Amino acid sequence: MTDHGTRAAEARKGSPFLSTQQAAFYLGLSARTLEKMRLTGNGPRFRKHGRYVRYHIADLDAWSEGRGKGSTADDGERS
Repeated sequence: MTDHGTRAAEARKGSPFLSTQQAAFYLGLSARTLEKMRLTGNGPRFRKHGRYVRYHIADLDAWSEGRGKGSTADDGERS
């Protein structure tokens, strides 16, 4: 098992645009989970380059940062 730093370094090699499989690896998710998130609109921002779906590393990082929780009871709703 690799740590987040190693996973990030591997994903960042080359282009900042990642395929679904590369983005899933970067986030520690399955490619199928990202595909489902695209359909529901709950996942990270993605871009279409022709017929190809690509994720920019900055968008993945921003999405992940926005999912931070203070506790397991935190549902993201603020009063």
